[in-house]
Amino acid sequence: MVPCSDPMCSSEYQTTATQCSQSNQCSYSFQYGDGSGTSGYYVTDILSFDAVMGQSSIANSSALIVFGCSTYQSGDLTKTDKAVDGIFGFGRGDLSVISQLSSRGITPRVFSHCLKGDGSGGGIMVLGAIMEPSIVYSPLVPSQPHYNLMLQSIAVNGQLLQIDPSVFATSSNRGTIVDSGTTLAYLVQEAYDPFVSAITATVSPSVTPTISKGNQCYLVAASVSQIFPSVSLNFASGASMMLKPEDYLIRSGFYNGDTMWCIGFQKVQGGISILGDLVLKDKIFVYDLAHQRIGWANYDCSLSVNVSITSSKDFINEGQLSMSSSTKEMLFKLIPLSFITFLIQLLELVEFQFL
Repeated sequence: MVPCSDPMCSSEYQTTATQCSQSNQCSYSFQYGDGSGTSGYYVTDILSFDAVMGQSSIANSSALIVFGCSTYQSGDLTKTDKAVDGIFGFGRGDLSVISQLSSRGITPRVFSHCLKGDGSGGGIMVLGAIMEPSIVYSPLVPSQPHYNLMLQSIAVNGQLLQIDPSVFATSSNRGTIVDSGTTLAYLVQEAYDPFVSAITATVSPSVTPTISKGNQCYLVAASVSQIFPSVSLNFASGASMMLKPEDYLIRSGFYNGDTMWCIGFQKVQGGISILGDLVLKDKIFVYDLAHQRIGWANYDCSLSVNVSITSSKDFINEGQLSMSSSTKEMLFKLIPLSFITFLIQLLELVEFQFL
């Protein structure tokens, strides 16, 4: 157990999530974007993992981390079809797993993922940077709890949409975040309406627009990649995220022999735009906290990747190998493995509902 005297529970690190109970145990209470919640006590234990030490060299390693042991759940966390065994935190806060490990020089202050989008799940997750020449980077908005980026404009088929840039400005209740815990994607109304209108105007001669369950859908007889336009999300520092039709459409079944595809972006009545797995899939994403930026590139996530592991502090692992205090950068090719079951479930769990 973590006692109240632990520095993590002191005022220096005090957050709305840390509390002190009458039994001298450091406790927490979290609320998620979908209205679910969890509370319990902080504990410490050993996290074991494989450390990449060099080309074709992996050593057993471990580290002591603090995490929450839940004693109470509410909302969707109590439902059988949405219950999970745990949530692996990779946020920007000091208590996330990546922050704990990187603050002690055990891992770099960067992590990456590549989510397969073929429907079977899986992909790659790395405590380090995936290296790919085509990756572009955009700076993180400073002093934000989420992974906020500065979205500046949207283009459909190469044509910029008429959207007031101020609707993308970051504030306490506005902005654009990248969130792998959100299944779909959400766009503020001021951007959503012209976005959908532009898509519909482009494809109307070749498809039949229809409304299904309040969503803009299309009856399509051919391949969507041949009919629907490309979309570009343009961010600060000249970094653009190119979306294929499958990155903004969801297949919703069949009707009279045609395939029904619906806009996967959901409309937000003011608030935060969220880029969830719908647009994150089939791309490398690098969360470079050391340089306060996020990078991405289109990629086939069933392929292996090159990984750069950089650390500037000493650490010794259980395999009796050590890394010198001088910064080293090593490339290592990782072969994709299936995600842990609860991590796949997590992608369906913490979905922000701003409808």
